[in-house]
Amino acid sequence: MKDVARHAGVSISTVSYVLNDSGPVAPDRRARVLDAVRVLDYAPNESARRLKRRSASTVGLVVPDLANQFFALVAEGVAAAASARDVLVVLCAPEATEQPSHHAGLLRSQRVDGVICLSGTGTTAGSLLDLARIGPVVLVDEQIPGFDMPAVISDGRRGAREIGRHVLQHGHSRLAVIGGPTQLWTSGQRLAGYREALAAAGRDPDDVPVYVGDYRQRSGTELAKAALAGPPDIRPTALLCANDLMAIGALEYCRSVGLRVPEDVSIVGFDDLPMAALLTPRLTTVRQPAREMGHRAASLLFELLGDKPNGAGDGMFPVELQIRDSAGPPAS
Repeated sequence: MKDVARHAGVSISTVSYVLNDSGPVAPDRRARVLDAVRVLDYAPNESARRLKRRSASTVGLVVPDLANQFFALVAEGVAAAASARDVLVVLCAPEATEQPSHHAGLLRSQRVDGVICLSGTGTTAGSLLDLARIGPVVLVDEQIPGFDMPAVISDGRRGAREIGRHVLQHGHSRLAVIGGPTQLWTSGQRLAGYREALAAAGRDPDDVPVYVGDYRQRSGTELAKAALAGPPDIRPTALLCANDLMAIGALEYCRSVGLRVPEDVSIVGFDDLPMAALLTPRLTTVRQPAREMGHRAASLLFELLGDKPNGAGDGMFPVELQIRDSAGPPAS
């Protein structure tokens, strides 16, 4: 700014008034400042400007698996909210072989002001503490017991209860659950919802086997194989999958061994990924508003970093049952 002021023959405060549109400047002086900016190829130091205004310039986004479209949609929402505020988003998608603390060190080296964290495979306590040392942390689609961190979540328990009720209404008596990682709050909520649907239908939830997956497509394939390994008269006629990727894996397994969906096996998912409506058969699932959740998480983080509150709050997003073709009555 000193160089611009010297080149234009004006004071530094005049340059600041022009660049920030924060004060009156005579037209000829404004023209000289803008010409100096062009000639010197001047770009404001955004980090310094935001530090002075006590607002964010860069935030981190930890995403466990970009192959999962749900995480990618959340990232879109975060990026949209950040773009509206001219905030840079540093995306961190650690490899499975990396130590949990690796991304915290990377984000610290990038001088991010705060972090949005998706914990789709289970974030360790130590890793969260590392992130919290950087600045405020906002969780998405997860809550961590013992950590007082704001979270943007959806009503997964109600969604699982509704889709479990939908499957039971078709008359299935033999079911199995392909659940998510046991250490995740979301997995526990969805399993609780399935169990509530079973209990409401007069079924003993403990009679329904639960196969624990990792929310990835491959585990859905492997666990469907395990769940459907028995003879036709005793194997499950419906699989309740805790996310769409595992449901897609289960569909792949059934197709590979000649089992028809839903005639031989009904399969349902959770998330409503964009591909869910394009599958054959189209997947019955529960919609989570992923983009909206990402946008809300970013807005909440910006409030924690000094932005003017917009009244959005953290709260809980509603979910919506999407009835399609992958669930129906069991074969007689």
